[in-house]
Amino acid sequence: MARKTLGERLRPLLSPSPRRSVLFLVGVGGVLGIVAMVGFNYSMAVTSTDAFCVSCHEMYEHPYAQLQKTSHFNNVTGIQATCADCHLPQEFGPKMLRKIEAAREVWGSLTGIIDTPEKYAAHLPVMRAREIARLRANDSQECRNCHAPERWLTAMQSVKAQKYHAARELNEKTCIDCHSGIAHPKAASKVARMTFTTADTPAATKEDSGQ
Repeated sequence: MARKTLGERLRPLLSPSPRRSVLFLVGVGGVLGIVAMVGFNYSMAVTSTDAFCVSCHEMYEHPYAQLQKTSHFNNVTGIQATCADCHLPQEFGPKMLRKIEAAREVWGSLTGIIDTPEKYAAHLPVMRAREIARLRANDSQECRNCHAPERWLTAMQSVKAQKYHAARELNEKTCIDCHSGIAHPKAASKVARMTFTTADTPAATKEDSGQ
Protein backbone atom coordinates (compact mmCIF):
# COMPACT_ATOMS: atom_id res chain seq x y z
CA MET A 1 0.00 0.00 0.00
CA ALA A 2 1.45 3.31 -1.15
CA ARG A 3 2.13 5.96 1.46
CA LYS A 4 0.15 9.20 1.11
CA THR A 5 2.00 12.33 0.20
CA LEU A 6 1.85 15.45 2.38
CA GLY A 7 -0.53 17.09 -0.11
CA GLU A 8 -2.88 14.13 0.07
CA ARG A 9 -2.86 14.24 3.86
CA LEU A 10 -3.70 17.96 3.90
CA ARG A 11 -6.41 17.76 1.25
CA PRO A 12 -9.25 16.86 3.70
CA LEU A 13 -8.30 19.86 5.82
CA LEU A 14 -8.14 22.23 2.88
CA SER A 15 -11.30 20.85 1.25
CA PRO A 16 -13.47 19.47 4.10
CA SER A 17 -16.66 19.81 2.07
CA PRO A 18 -17.23 19.01 -1.60
CA ARG A 19 -19.80 21.84 -1.79
CA ARG A 20 -18.42 24.56 0.50
CA SER A 21 -15.02 26.22 0.57
CA VAL A 22 -12.83 26.39 3.65
CA LEU A 23 -13.33 30.16 3.74
CA PHE A 24 -17.11 29.73 3.83
CA LEU A 25 -16.95 27.19 6.66
CA VAL A 26 -14.56 29.40 8.66
CA GLY A 27 -16.91 32.35 8.13
CA VAL A 28 -19.92 30.37 9.37
CA GLY A 29 -17.93 29.23 12.40
CA GLY A 30 -16.90 32.81 13.10
CA VAL A 31 -20.48 34.07 12.93
CA LEU A 32 -21.70 31.30 15.22
CA GLY A 33 -18.87 32.08 17.63
CA ILE A 34 -19.81 35.77 17.73
CA VAL A 35 -23.49 34.93 18.29
CA ALA A 36 -22.54 32.56 21.11
CA MET A 37 -20.27 35.18 22.71
CA VAL A 38 -22.89 37.93 22.51
CA GLY A 39 -25.55 35.59 23.90
CA PHE A 40 -23.26 34.55 26.76
CA ASN A 41 -22.40 38.15 27.69
CA TYR A 42 -26.05 39.17 27.48
CA SER A 43 -27.14 36.34 29.76
CA MET A 44 -24.39 37.25 32.26
CA ALA A 45 -25.53 40.88 32.26
CA VAL A 46 -29.24 40.12 32.63
CA THR A 47 -28.77 37.61 35.43
CA SER A 48 -26.63 40.13 37.33
CA THR A 49 -29.31 42.82 37.57
CA ASP A 50 -31.40 43.64 40.64
CA ALA A 51 -34.51 43.03 38.55
CA PHE A 52 -33.47 39.41 38.00
CA CYS A 53 -32.34 38.87 41.60
CA VAL A 54 -35.63 40.09 43.09
CA SER A 55 -37.87 38.48 40.49
CA CYS A 56 -38.52 35.75 43.05
CA HIS A 57 -41.30 36.81 45.42
CA GLU A 58 -39.42 35.91 48.60
CA MET A 59 -36.30 37.82 47.50
CA TYR A 60 -38.22 41.01 46.88
CA GLU A 61 -40.18 40.89 50.13
CA HIS A 62 -37.23 40.22 52.44
CA PRO A 63 -33.60 40.81 51.34
CA TYR A 64 -34.41 43.60 48.88
CA ALA A 65 -36.87 45.29 51.23
CA GLN A 66 -34.26 45.18 53.97
CA LEU A 67 -31.63 46.66 51.67
CA GLN A 68 -33.95 49.57 50.83
CA LYS A 69 -33.82 50.64 54.47
CA THR A 70 -30.03 50.92 54.59
CA SER A 71 -27.46 53.50 53.61
CA HIS A 72 -26.26 51.18 50.84
CA PHE A 73 -29.54 51.88 49.03
CA ASN A 74 -30.32 55.53 49.89
CA ASN A 75 -27.64 57.96 51.03
CA VAL A 76 -26.48 61.58 50.68
CA THR A 77 -24.19 60.80 47.74
CA GLY A 78 -26.77 58.87 45.73
CA ILE A 79 -24.44 55.90 45.27
CA GLN A 80 -26.36 52.63 45.38
CA ALA A 81 -24.96 49.16 45.91
CA THR A 82 -26.67 46.54 43.77
CA CYS A 83 -27.11 42.85 44.56
CA ALA A 84 -24.24 41.98 42.21
CA ASP A 85 -21.93 44.55 43.82
CA CYS A 86 -22.00 42.59 47.08
CA HIS A 87 -22.73 39.04 45.97
CA LEU A 88 -20.98 38.64 42.62
CA PRO A 89 -17.18 38.79 42.11
CA GLN A 90 -15.89 40.89 39.23
CA GLU A 91 -13.18 38.46 38.13
CA PHE A 92 -14.30 35.99 35.45
CA GLY A 93 -13.38 32.73 37.19
CA PRO A 94 -14.85 33.54 40.62
CA LYS A 95 -17.88 35.09 38.89
CA MET A 96 -18.65 31.88 37.00
CA LEU A 97 -18.23 29.84 40.17
CA ARG A 98 -20.59 32.16 42.05
CA LYS A 99 -23.14 31.92 39.22
CA ILE A 100 -23.09 28.14 39.55
CA GLU A 101 -23.49 28.37 43.32
CA ALA A 102 -26.36 30.86 42.96
CA ALA A 103 -28.22 28.38 40.75
CA ARG A 104 -28.87 26.46 43.95
CA GLU A 105 -30.97 29.34 45.30
CA VAL A 106 -32.86 29.68 42.01
CA TRP A 107 -33.56 25.93 42.08
CA GLY A 108 -34.71 26.23 45.69
CA SER A 109 -37.22 28.88 44.71
CA LEU A 110 -38.49 26.96 41.68
CA THR A 111 -38.90 23.72 43.60
CA GLY A 112 -40.61 25.26 46.61
CA ILE A 113 -37.76 24.97 49.10
CA ILE A 114 -37.58 28.73 49.83
CA ASP A 115 -40.58 30.04 47.92
CA THR A 116 -42.48 31.45 50.94
CA PRO A 117 -41.46 33.94 53.66
CA GLU A 118 -41.63 31.20 56.28
CA LYS A 119 -39.48 28.78 54.28
CA TYR A 120 -37.02 31.53 53.43
CA ALA A 121 -36.68 32.49 57.11
CA ALA A 122 -36.13 28.84 58.03
CA HIS A 123 -33.25 28.47 55.55
CA LEU A 124 -31.79 31.95 56.08
CA PRO A 125 -29.19 31.02 58.77
CA VAL A 126 -27.59 28.44 56.46
CA MET A 127 -27.63 30.73 53.41
CA ARG A 128 -26.28 33.65 55.42
CA ALA A 129 -23.49 31.57 56.96
CA ARG A 130 -22.51 30.28 53.52
CA GLU A 131 -22.26 33.78 52.08
CA ILE A 132 -20.32 35.13 55.08
CA ALA A 133 -17.88 32.21 54.75
CA ARG A 134 -17.40 33.05 51.05
CA LEU A 135 -16.62 36.69 51.86
CA ARG A 136 -14.22 35.70 54.63
CA ALA A 137 -12.42 33.37 52.22
CA ASN A 138 -11.85 36.14 49.65
CA ASP A 139 -11.03 38.83 52.25
CA SER A 140 -14.33 40.64 51.58
CA GLN A 141 -13.29 41.38 48.01
CA GLU A 142 -16.74 42.65 47.05
CA CYS A 143 -16.58 45.19 49.90
CA ARG A 144 -13.09 46.29 48.90
CA ASN A 145 -14.14 46.76 45.28
CA CYS A 146 -15.83 49.96 46.49
CA HIS A 147 -14.15 50.63 49.85
CA ALA A 148 -10.37 50.79 49.48
CA PRO A 149 -8.65 50.87 52.91
CA GLU A 150 -5.65 52.67 51.43
CA ARG A 151 -7.97 55.55 50.47
CA TRP A 152 -9.59 55.88 53.90
CA LEU A 153 -9.44 59.29 55.55
CA THR A 154 -9.18 57.78 59.00
CA ALA A 155 -9.07 61.19 60.66
CA MET A 156 -12.67 61.71 59.52
CA GLN A 157 -13.83 58.41 61.01
CA SER A 158 -15.25 58.16 64.49
CA VAL A 159 -12.91 57.21 67.31
CA LYS A 160 -14.72 53.87 67.57
CA ALA A 161 -14.30 53.20 63.84
CA GLN A 162 -10.60 54.06 63.96
CA LYS A 163 -10.11 51.70 66.89
CA TYR A 164 -11.84 48.79 65.21
CA HIS A 165 -10.15 49.36 61.86
CA ALA A 166 -6.78 49.33 63.58
CA ALA A 167 -7.73 46.08 65.33
CA ARG A 168 -8.70 44.63 61.96
CA GLU A 169 -5.12 45.08 60.78
CA LEU A 170 -3.70 43.53 63.96
CA ASN A 171 -6.06 40.57 64.13
CA GLU A 172 -6.30 39.84 60.39
CA LYS A 173 -10.01 40.56 60.38
CA THR A 174 -11.94 41.23 57.21
CA CYS A 175 -14.85 43.61 56.53
CA ILE A 176 -17.58 40.99 56.88
CA ASP A 177 -16.42 40.05 60.40
CA CYS A 178 -17.74 43.36 61.75
CA HIS A 179 -20.19 44.49 59.07
CA SER A 180 -22.23 41.35 58.36
CA GLY A 181 -25.45 43.25 59.16
CA ILE A 182 -24.68 46.16 56.86
CA ALA A 183 -27.46 45.44 54.36
CA HIS A 184 -29.59 42.68 55.85
CA PRO A 185 -30.73 41.78 59.39
CA LYS A 186 -28.42 39.51 61.34
CA ALA A 187 -31.01 37.15 62.83
CA ALA A 188 -33.40 34.86 60.99
CA SER A 189 -36.01 35.56 63.66
CA LYS A 190 -35.88 39.22 62.76
CA VAL A 191 -36.53 38.39 59.11
CA ALA A 192 -39.64 36.47 60.10
CA ARG A 193 -40.90 39.40 62.18
CA MET A 194 -40.19 42.17 59.69
CA THR A 195 -42.98 43.56 57.53
CA PHE A 196 -42.54 46.30 54.99
CA THR A 197 -45.03 48.71 53.43
CA THR A 198 -44.73 51.21 50.65
CA ALA A 199 -45.18 53.98 53.20
CA ASP A 200 -41.94 53.04 54.96
CA THR A 201 -39.17 55.58 54.52
CA PRO A 202 -35.74 54.05 53.86
CA ALA A 203 -33.34 54.96 56.62
CA ALA A 204 -30.18 53.43 57.98
CA THR A 205 -30.28 51.87 61.42
CA LYS A 206 -27.34 51.08 63.69
CA GLU A 207 -27.61 47.41 62.86
CA ASP A 208 -27.79 48.07 59.12
CA SER A 209 -24.77 50.36 59.26
CA GLY A 210 -22.78 47.75 61.13
CA GLN A 211 -22.08 50.04 64.08
